[in-house]
Amino acid sequence: MKEIIYTVRVEFGDCDPARIVWFPNFFRWIDASSRNFFVKCGVPPWHETEAATGMIGTPVVDTHARFVKTASYGDTLQIHTSIAEWRGKSFVQRHRVMREDDLIMECDEVRIFAAHREDDPTTIRAVAIPEEIRRLCE
Repeated sequence: MKEIIYTVRVEFGDCDPARIVWFPNFFRWIDASSRNFFVKCGVPPWHETEAATGMIGTPVVDTHARFVKTASYGDTLQIHTSIAEWRGKSFVQRHRVMREDDLIMECDEVRIFAAHREDDPTTIRAVAIPEEIRRLCE
């Protein structure tokens, strides 16, 4: 299982008045780590993938998070991202947010590979995960 680490430095503006990271920021960083995972695995940018295959990205369809410890400004966090499970048209991406050896938060996301619907380009549909992408990310 390939694991890619994405580093985030927590800034003052990322925190609430109690000086702890405001929880939605974790989801913003996890989303950035998700895309970084694919980039580091060699998957082209989504605009190139869309032009070549019609796939527009990997939107989240389900998420489960568990917050273990707090983080504050000045902390450097490492988000360890991997693919926990491949499915036909979806996959489970696992994120562990660490501050050195301390687990801060963990999250499993179910994402799909998406393309526009041919009959209605304003909506999306799940598509089969390309074998080439799966191979790059394993």
